[in-house]
Amino acid sequence: MKIKAMLLFPVIFLNLHVICPQDVRDGTDLLRGMHDRYAKSWYQTLTFDQKSTTYNADGSTKVETWHEAALIPGKLRIDIGNPADNNGFLLVDGTVTSFQAGKEAGSRPFINMLLVLGFDVYRQPPEATASVIKGEGYDLTRIHEETWEGRPVYVVGADKGDLKKKQFWVDKNRMLFVRVLEPERQDATKFQDIRFEDYQPLADVWLAERVEVYVDEKKVFSEEYSNVQANPKLDAGTFDPKQFTTTHWERQ
Repeated sequence: MKIKAMLLFPVIFLNLHVICPQDVRDGTDLLRGMHDRYAKSWYQTLTFDQKSTTYNADGSTKVETWHEAALIPGKLRIDIGNPADNNGFLLVDGTVTSFQAGKEAGSRPFINMLLVLGFDVYRQPPEATASVIKGEGYDLTRIHEETWEGRPVYVVGADKGDLKKKQFWVDKNRMLFVRVLEPERQDATKFQDIRFEDYQPLADVWLAERVEVYVDEKKVFSEEYSNVQANPKLDAGTFDPKQFTTTHWERQ
């Protein structure tokens, strides 16, 4: 996956000059800038294996292998463990459907902010992204600048110093999503902090190869990606709930 820096330089250099800082007055401007930076180059499909680690309160850990496929924007398939066991999830256009041993276990509305901010934003109209984010309760009129891991970032959704409102952080120079803070879905009294780490070049753009999830400042979950493929050919049935057990992208 590593690409020589000399080959990447022309692409990255050109991408740095699409939008100027003075053009970013609010979250809507930022989403437009993110989209415009990579709209012509961002991959449409993506597959990878994921090492998923759950960190339990007693100090123990649970490690699973997940196999994931995405069709951007809006579609993500997760096969947990051996794909032949037919356990996993489909996230399709704002709805999540779960499967256990090949049987549908439930379906409900669900917006995956990591999918929206880390991937969809680059391949759908910025107005569509803004509508989804507003619908999830983020205030796009609030924006300020911070430093995150030594790099300048935009913060949308909260005032400076306020880490208890829904907000997302975007690398100012690369226009890449790096962090989201929001109440935990299962318990709104707890606050989760999700980070996209270790961005690596992929297909002339980028992929964060590690994701870390903290709840009330304690790490509870992490993802590490391997066997990454950009723009693989995926059968449409990959994301069809009726074909979950018969269409496995790992075998295509």
